[in-house]
Amino acid sequence: YDRFMKTQQAISARRLKRKVGTRQQVIIDSVGPAGAIGRTKGDAPEIDGRVHVASRRPLRVGEITSVKIEAADAYDLRGTAVGF
Repeated sequence: YDRFMKTQQAISARRLKRKVGTRQQVIIDSVGPAGAIGRTKGDAPEIDGRVHVASRRPLRVGEITSVKIEAADAYDLRGTAVGF
C-alpha cells in the first residue's frame, strides 16, 4: 500500500506542478482568516485537492475567480486571485 501511495503522490505532484505559472478559474468553497479555499474546473471537493487562494479583496463562497497558480505540492495548489 505504501509503495502505491508514494507512486500516486509523485504522479499527482508532477501533474499539479505543470499548473504553476498558469491562470486557473477557481470556484471558492470556503473563506476563513487564512484565505479562501477552492477548486478548479472538473475537481470534486470530496476527492480532489484544493486551491489555497490569497486575495487583496474579500472573496465569497460560490464565486468563480481567476487565480495565478504559484506553488504546488502532492495534492494542493496555492495561488493569488488576479484580474480585479
